[in-house]
Amino acid sequence: MTKMLYRSLIGLTAAGFLTLAVAQQGANSMGAGTTSGNSAKPSMSDQRFMKDAAQGGMAEVELGKLAMQNGSSDDVKKFGQRMVDDHSKANDKLKELASSKGITLPQEPNAKQKATKNQLSKLSGEQFDKAYMKDMLKDHKQDIAEFQSESNTGHDPDVKNFATETLPTLRDHLKDAQSIAPKVLQARSSMQSTSSQ
Repeated sequence: MTKMLYRSLIGLTAAGFLTLAVAQQGANSMGAGTTSGNSAKPSMSDQRFMKDAAQGGMAEVELGKLAMQNGSSDDVKKFGQRMVDDHSKANDKLKELASSKGITLPQEPNAKQKATKNQLSKLSGEQFDKAYMKDMLKDHKQDIAEFQSESNTGHDPDVKNFATETLPTLRDHLKDAQSIAPKVLQARSSMQSTSSQ
């Protein structure tokens, strides 16, 4: 009887140690996963994409405001308003994403984008419309290529997801720009031919 009791006690103790060891190992692996999940920053290419997207987004908002002030065509002014609305939303999402990843984004557009704004701010009316829409066509083709590349080959799933979710809006912007640009250019050429007669 004593032997049976002794064996049972040893068995229970061993089972207890085994359970404790398994629980401890599980806790360690969970802890390790959590730590690496929080501290792992996106790859350098993902970070570069985020920074470029932030600067591009800020530039689109600033140029959109300029279009609302300096544009003469209703289509151009409406397009400018859409740039302000859509890119402000995307910029906010990107800021939130960057903050969660511990990434510091630029606070203003890059030098080239500032130069474009400076040039456009000196124009008004039809001259502005033509130059602005030309820039928007070029800009959105480039944006789509960059966002598509990140969507396909990005490493961080959240950054890839941001690129993928933003792509349809950028494609809509390009489509709008492609329909507005010919009208703006045609308006200018028809006015020039009228004045030369």
